[in-house]
Amino acid sequence: MNSKKITVAALVAIVLVVFFLGMNAYQKRVQNSQAEKVSQVVSQSSNSSDSQSSQPDNRLMRFHSPVFGPSNAPVTIVEFFDPACETCRAFYPVVKIVLKQYPNDVRLVIRYAPFHAGSDQVVKLLEASKRQNKYLPVLEMVLAAQPQWADHGKPNIDLAYQAAKEAGLDIAKAKADAKGADIAAVLKQDVEDLTALEVTKTPTFFVNGRGLPSFGDQQLLALVAEEVAKARK
Repeated sequence: MNSKKITVAALVAIVLVVFFLGMNAYQKRVQNSQAEKVSQVVSQSSNSSDSQSSQPDNRLMRFHSPVFGPSNAPVTIVEFFDPACETCRAFYPVVKIVLKQYPNDVRLVIRYAPFHAGSDQVVKLLEASKRQNKYLPVLEMVLAAQPQWADHGKPNIDLAYQAAKEAGLDIAKAKADAKGADIAAVLKQDVEDLTALEVTKTPTFFVNGRGLPSFGDQQLLALVAEEVAKARK
């Protein structure tokens, strides 16, 4: 009886080992595929973009993309972001810490990945807030109010607008601006780019074109520190 239990336990252990090895191999293949995509984008950008431009127009970064930090920062974090994503909300303080820690070395580029229901409407709200120079306060208020408006089954966009109003946004003007074809084009472009780069979850980070080796705040901090150290040599 004991020998049977030992045999079963051994088989279970073997199955688990094979499973985890397979998962690790799969994750590496996905990361390598994405890294190859990004490498192609960066290479194309370096060949085609104006050498005088501090913000190349490519699938990682577009001229319309919101940017925080100095335009000439040697380290660029690109974040594919969904305003309804709880993890994006949780990572926002981490990203702020990075920008504060490296005020002259790092900039953050926001790209939109509206995977959740209603996120596209909130993205349009955020883009409309640019017209009133209220992007950052609106972004922070919308994230703070996310638990109220971002019910993934039935999001309440009116509550997102209410949060934006508390940031000083003229809601009537923002709603009108959010219907513009130019804002729809921004959203369309970001969705096309995330598809080309095989971004499937949020937040997804690239640091100087490099994806995280595995997901986590410590991995992000370590990769940023590594790139900053390179830039300072």
